[in-house]
Amino acid sequence: MNARFAAHAGKHVRTLPLGARVFGCLLAFGGVIVGGNVQAQDYPTKSIRMVVPFPPGGFSDTYARIIGAKMNESWGQQVVVDNRTGAGGNIGADIVAKSAADGYTLVMGTIGTHAVNVTLFSKLPYDPIRDFVAVAFVVGADGLLTVHPSLPVKSVKDLIALARSKPGALTYASAGAGTTSHLAGELFKSMTKLDITHVPYKGNVPAITDLLSGQTSMLFATLPTVLSQVQAGRLRGIAVLGIARSAAAPELPTLTESGLKGFDVSNWTGVFAPAGTPAAIVSKLNAEIMRVMRLPDVQANLPKQGLTFNPGTPQQFAYFVKAEKDKWGNLVRAIGVKAD
Repeated sequence: MNARFAAHAGKHVRTLPLGARVFGCLLAFGGVIVGGNVQAQDYPTKSIRMVVPFPPGGFSDTYARIIGAKMNESWGQQVVVDNRTGAGGNIGADIVAKSAADGYTLVMGTIGTHAVNVTLFSKLPYDPIRDFVAVAFVVGADGLLTVHPSLPVKSVKDLIALARSKPGALTYASAGAGTTSHLAGELFKSMTKLDITHVPYKGNVPAITDLLSGQTSMLFATLPTVLSQVQAGRLRGIAVLGIARSAAAPELPTLTESGLKGFDVSNWTGVFAPAGTPAAIVSKLNAEIMRVMRLPDVQANLPKQGLTFNPGTPQQFAYFVKAEKDKWGNLVRAIGVKAD
């Protein structure tokens, strides 16, 4: 604002009677509220861009498309899923962090983009807390340690023994630096003191493809991405990565049950908007995503995919994300792993 104009306006405000000044403030404040409500009532008036910072085929991508299709049905506006991959999800997240805060550009953030990468990468182009507003938690995903069937192991004990007998020979694939598959592998190495080699990929699909062909030995996978391959016998499930057994594979023990006490790595995904997005629009988005996730056809598929849905407000999701960032920051520093 022009300095002289500001000074001139200030003088006029100071000469107004107290009652007029109070009325003016109330009128202005009321205009903001009314304007915000009108904006939310009209929203959306055009298509929404949902950025997924990973390739197609992962569970974040799957649920972005499910939510997008259901929102299109109820709101009559297309939700365009835009896969912007690279740097452990940082590229896609950064695009949204720097987008207009109007509710028309969103991101399916994950434990990587919004809790881990800020510590894992020496320089992050965005701040996962300051540059976003949390909109809605979507799903949490069980993890699974899986190996190629040619590997002569059927338990965690077998795997550890084989790796110890062949230092440096076994490899573990990951969906990229900063993903849960990478973190789980590094935590496994730290707890077992094994010499196994990390082979990063650009997403779950290429990591799984190379594991299926025997190019790598194992993968600490998000369970929904490998479950069908395990059920078909093309991969072998060894143990679940969370603190409890999964309803999708109840016969498999946890890593804690297998001797690695306290091992707990579970993935999650949720919707974020750029910081400054009007609260009324965030609230409307949250309500719609909660509605979609509660639909019977959506709920029916979650347990058998190893997924869980925890409904909540944007504020609850924001608190969860902050807690996850602190938790994983401490763990990444303790392990001493870096992505660059």
